[in-house]
Amino acid sequence: MNRLLLSILILSQLFGCKENKQNTVALAMEDGIVWKPVQDYYLDHITKAFSLLDSLETLPMTGNRTREIFAQIRREFKQAEPYASYLNPEVGHRTNGPALPIVTDDTQRVLLPIGLQKLEESIYEGGETEQRYREEISIMKGLFQNLLNGVKKREVTAQRFFIATHQQLMRIISLSISGFDTPVSLLGLEETLVSLESLKEVYTLSLQKTILEKDIRLDHQFLEGIKKAQDFINANPDFESFDRFTFIRDYMNPVTRNWVRIRETADIWKPVNNKPFNFDAPTFFEDNSFNIEFFTPPINRNATDKRIALGKKLFFDPNLSENGKMACVTCHNPSKAWADGLVVNYDKNGNPLERNTPTLVNSAFQKSFFWDGRSPNLLDQITSVFTNDKEFDSSVHQFSTEILTDTTYISLFKEAYGGISGRNTEIIRAISSYISTLNGFNSKFDRNIRGEEDTFTKEEKQGFNLYMGKALCATCHFIPLTNGTVPPFFNDHEKEVIGVPETGANQKLDDDLGFYWRHEKKLEVHRGMFKTPTVRNAELTAPYMHNGVYRTLEEVMDFYNKGGGGGMGFDLEYQTLPFDELNLTPSEQNAIIAFMKTLTDTEVSSNEAYVQPDNAL
Repeated sequence: MNRLLLSILILSQLFGCKENKQNTVALAMEDGIVWKPVQDYYLDHITKAFSLLDSLETLPMTGNRTREIFAQIRREFKQAEPYASYLNPEVGHRTNGPALPIVTDDTQRVLLPIGLQKLEESIYEGGETEQRYREEISIMKGLFQNLLNGVKKREVTAQRFFIATHQQLMRIISLSISGFDTPVSLLGLEETLVSLESLKEVYTLSLQKTILEKDIRLDHQFLEGIKKAQDFINANPDFESFDRFTFIRDYMNPVTRNWVRIRETADIWKPVNNKPFNFDAPTFFEDNSFNIEFFTPPINRNATDKRIALGKKLFFDPNLSENGKMACVTCHNPSKAWADGLVVNYDKNGNPLERNTPTLVNSAFQKSFFWDGRSPNLLDQITSVFTNDKEFDSSVHQFSTEILTDTTYISLFKEAYGGISGRNTEIIRAISSYISTLNGFNSKFDRNIRGEEDTFTKEEKQGFNLYMGKALCATCHFIPLTNGTVPPFFNDHEKEVIGVPETGANQKLDDDLGFYWRHEKKLEVHRGMFKTPTVRNAELTAPYMHNGVYRTLEEVMDFYNKGGGGGMGFDLEYQTLPFDELNLTPSEQNAIIAFMKTLTDTEVSSNEAYVQPDNAL
């Protein structure tokens, strides 16, 4: 029991609700909208979810009745999730996050997995001790109580409502229908029905009257769209065969488009710029669906065209490096999809570097950089290249005067920053601003999922549905970014232990420890852990994995199909893949590869010509 109390104490310290007194001011009405019924709706369902835990506690760990109660808890939670998790993202994510060990930030203590997904494992798979199972329920009560308190105390406002709803729409397409939320029970489609019904209910409780007065046709289209999406799920309830491509393109995108129109028509809230979304984008698959400023450190936001132009010139200049032989483009070549096509590139002395070069396309939409995730933002990543004695080997605090042999820099710095600094700070900021423009969301997949064209082949469509379903790719490479930045808050980045081998023979585990080295207190849970990269432009960025071990996408698919390193026989106690093996047929693997190739964005990957400078290695 002492261990249980300690766990609850640590969790309360980690995830305790931080009340803002200004947020507790009651707002009974805002711009003609009475929000109290919406708050009552969320409160009712989180209260029911909390109460059902008492029923769960009276039942054995496994069995049909236990599963029924657990499914009810999840349904009630899903109806409260938009607001409850918006108010407290940390607790909301832990409540419904992956069943993986938790490492505390301060003491580096490793806690056992908790949350609904861990309960799901215990209930559906067994194998847990009875004592630990009861502890899991008790901890869940603490998490639910925390969420319940937040919903009870903090009034619904237009801003909170619209942001929370936008986040839930993202959850549907990225987490629910992919199986991320319910990897064992596969209740994701049923819960998508619940989330859509919840959206309809809170709309009718709040905005419907206003929309009926302003645009009765929009009200009809929105409600009919929700019904059609629900009907599609009801007609296709099987998780593995569910057509997610059609569901998103023909049903969820119309719902999202109409929701954006409803917000604009109601005209009671102007979108903020401190969230990951562009709230005016009609779907999550537009070229401007994401707010680049959210992912950019405050010191470098709102980059001007002059700063971007300066950054572009600096990106290609080897004079930034101490020996004048390395530039950013040395490893990130536009003609190689902003990677380099090598197993590993070479340092300033011509010796092999440690890891494979990732693409820069869409790299700005991350919260973690380098394969081991050691840099929290792009500025820090670029700074690390400058200070690395194997790469640029240049001091951040001393300006790289060698670049001024090109006198055009003098005017460029004056236009961008008003003059030349005595440090490399502005150089790093300018390069970061330029890299943040290397974004591409106009691939064949994007154009098809938006409905702008209908050119997807049967195999490509099958591949997307496998990627989002049976193959579980999207539970780590989240749609639509396809990287590891976790929706809907996009504050964290997935890091996984997958057991990459040393060579393509798959006979020995690679000895690169990845994230393990970052903390003074070395934790086995971090051994061999690496950041989840983007799948976009994968067709052009071979070889693959942090060590460039695989030459083809076929080899990559074979690795995952076998269950990663664990499936190959490597001793990996903390492997994080959500499966033992995928059991994909050769044709299914080929279909997934065909889909991945539709993520190629040639407008970005080939829009620059690059010639290796004469003084480069």
